[in-house]
Amino acid sequence: MSRDRALLERALERGEQDGGSIEFKERLLQDVHLADGRRESLAAQLRHRVLSGDGEATYVVGVTDDGGLAGIDPDTFSETMDVLSLLAEEAGAHIDDVQTWGVKDGLVGVATICDGAVLETDDEHVVVGTAGHVDHGKSTLVGSLITGTADDGDGGTRAYLDVQPHEVERGLSADLSYAVYGFDDDGPVHVRNPDRKADRAQVVEEADRLVSFVDTVGHEPWLRTTIRGLVGQKLDYGLLVVAADDGPTRTTREHLGVLLATDLPTIVALTKTDLVDDERVAEVEREVERLLRDVGKSPLRIERHGVDAAVEEIGDTVVPIVETSAVTMAGLETLDELFDRLPKTTDDDGEFRMYVDRSYSVTGVGAVASGTVMAGEVEAGDDLLLGPMPDGHFEEVEVRSIEMHYHRVDRAQAGRIVGIALKGIKESVIERGMVLLPADADPTPVREFEAEVMVLNHPTRIGDGYEPVVHLETIGEAAAFYPEDGRLLPGDSGKTRVRFKFRPYLVEEGQKFVFREGRSKGVGTVTDVDPVD
Repeated sequence: MSRDRALLERALERGEQDGGSIEFKERLLQDVHLADGRRESLAAQLRHRVLSGDGEATYVVGVTDDGGLAGIDPDTFSETMDVLSLLAEEAGAHIDDVQTWGVKDGLVGVATICDGAVLETDDEHVVVGTAGHVDHGKSTLVGSLITGTADDGDGGTRAYLDVQPHEVERGLSADLSYAVYGFDDDGPVHVRNPDRKADRAQVVEEADRLVSFVDTVGHEPWLRTTIRGLVGQKLDYGLLVVAADDGPTRTTREHLGVLLATDLPTIVALTKTDLVDDERVAEVEREVERLLRDVGKSPLRIERHGVDAAVEEIGDTVVPIVETSAVTMAGLETLDELFDRLPKTTDDDGEFRMYVDRSYSVTGVGAVASGTVMAGEVEAGDDLLLGPMPDGHFEEVEVRSIEMHYHRVDRAQAGRIVGIALKGIKESVIERGMVLLPADADPTPVREFEAEVMVLNHPTRIGDGYEPVVHLETIGEAAAFYPEDGRLLPGDSGKTRVRFKFRPYLVEEGQKFVFREGRSKGVGTVTDVDPVD
């Protein structure tokens, strides 16, 4: 017998011994179990199970009344979870976790239901994107911030963010990672054990103010992923790290350029100050200050001017600098105070819009699209449009549920990093760069648009047909440039027509983007859009 099957058998055995908090259901159907008064009766039954289990109940679905393994098909399992979620909501509870097992005739699942309605997300939520050279300590710094624990000197707290086995083994992040901590009246609310989803969810539930980190990739071959993290998320602030033992590198300058291209208020953290003497720290700090002044920014040393000045002046021209060490925890209290006090910079105005960054399939739930809510808000049960598809059309979908840092929420507002379970679509259809919109929206996807661009670096001139990769929101697509004046030289600004090479996307006036091809790169702003051909 497999380990997972053994766990299921133990759950069934426990149900036979203690039926108070455990309920067996073969299936729950909307047109049967939510009609003719059965909804109220089943919600009352669920409430009784929760109270009998001291705030927690277990529903085993896909089984007979006596605990026999029946199994149900995936669509019926998804519908059963929808009905169970509605019953839990009516009973003042929520589904906290679902585990599934495959049996001969379908799926069997164990749903854990906890007292308390799903979390509302009215609290202020600041989103910070990290940047910096590989091995300069981005993930380690964030790991120590969210846990409140010192690093072991070997990047141990980095493991709280790197999720792929090869990342942990090599000590290099290869994709975007996400982390969260928060604040209440008593100070920071740390994640007790980041390896446990429930602990991260508890921070979301307990904190009055949340700070989410989008931790990007420092290794140069993955610059595309870094740009995706900084351009494709609705960030409030950038956190650029520079190691005191290494100083600013070419990658540091590239990442700073991306942060500036997105007009993101930025903080510089000097990391690894425990590895060098005070003279070296001061030397690197002067290098960073020169780098900032070269791009028209005014550095502000928090150690000299204080947190009050940093909070008040950070913005278009001022970049605060803080000295830190994840090993000694020096400077982390300063960052805590900053993140607790810095105002949210993005607004929530407009209709709901979320560009898809990732998609995955969850057994018993179905297709999930994750990303950052760029505008408006979304609620469970909302009807949405997803697209554009390769041919330019949008598909109608329904929001099955919403999850934020492993905590299920009723709704999500702009700036929230969420996973949205979608009904009416297969996960294989969802692609990065697609967008979710209200069902009554009338989107017009485009293959071409006009833009004002600035060439930051290029060995020669840019002429008609130049094909870089354009990074706009979560879109990362090859596109051809057709400059208005026929060519653009390094340092030039000018107008160009941009045409996606393979398919249309939703692009809107005013959106900023980064383009790159090899070491060549530049920034741009969409000035006009054309309908798809």
